[in-house]
Amino acid sequence: MRVVDLFAGCGGLSLGFQRAGFDVVAAFEWWDAALECYRANFSHPAIKLDLSNTKRAIAEIAPYLPDVIIGGPPCQDFSNAGKRIEAERANMTECYAQIVAAIKPQFFVMENVDQAKKSRAYANASKIFRDAGYGLTEIVLDASRCGAPQKRRRFICFGARERKDGFALATFQTRLADKPMTLRDYFGESLGFNFYYRHPRNYSRRGIYSIDEPAPTMRGVNRPVPKGYTGHPLDPCPPSRELHVLTAQERGWIQTFPRDFKWLGTKTEVEQMVGNAVPVALGEFVANTVKEFVD
Repeated sequence: MRVVDLFAGCGGLSLGFQRAGFDVVAAFEWWDAALECYRANFSHPAIKLDLSNTKRAIAEIAPYLPDVIIGGPPCQDFSNAGKRIEAERANMTECYAQIVAAIKPQFFVMENVDQAKKSRAYANASKIFRDAGYGLTEIVLDASRCGAPQKRRRFICFGARERKDGFALATFQTRLADKPMTLRDYFGESLGFNFYYRHPRNYSRRGIYSIDEPAPTMRGVNRPVPKGYTGHPLDPCPPSRELHVLTAQERGWIQTFPRDFKWLGTKTEVEQMVGNAVPVALGEFVANTVKEFVD
């Protein structure tokens, strides 16, 4: 099945679908740094395109004849990390829906933060999908139960033409792992450390973690242990200057990108790409669920 990826970023969702056997024929993205990184890791076209210009986007995407459109519209305006104020970027969710409704692939997958389901933008988008004849399966997935060693909750909307809402919910639920995956489950002893620091949003939150638990959500910022962090009751060990701080590459591994994935860009750009990415294993889990339903 031919797949087109919109708002593709550095390619986590594309790589997951590719691993599940789908034919990703093109990707579309606006951010130059992510496009450069994507092109270094995939052989199909990765095209710079402003997807908010839906008329032009439809004309550019339609010739690829996608059976499936996938993508994660920008989510900062209603993410847990932000103030959950919907603004212009949240409207990209509606642009995604308009593109899908015009091109009418047999299936689509939209990925976003778990809070997106409650947004006005998604309410408008879901109406566009339904008016175009799609049934919707909506589910919030924890990546740690989908093959990734990271507690990252993501909202998935899987649409299929001429189906009733909830058509694939049981397929998703039966494929979930019984328990969360830890870093030790995924990496064994290869990381070379047992505890690490992940910079919290504020110092009232925990910052130190063990590899015997799923990692917290990888964010777009990464800092060494600051003097102001004095510890948290849930930390598994005291803070120290010697405590391991995850590298950008290790954060990419926790996002289940392969070790030979080429990360291009400045340090800040790479950290942002890692934080924005869909874990490859989560993308593969969703893709295999789509395949199982189709089969």
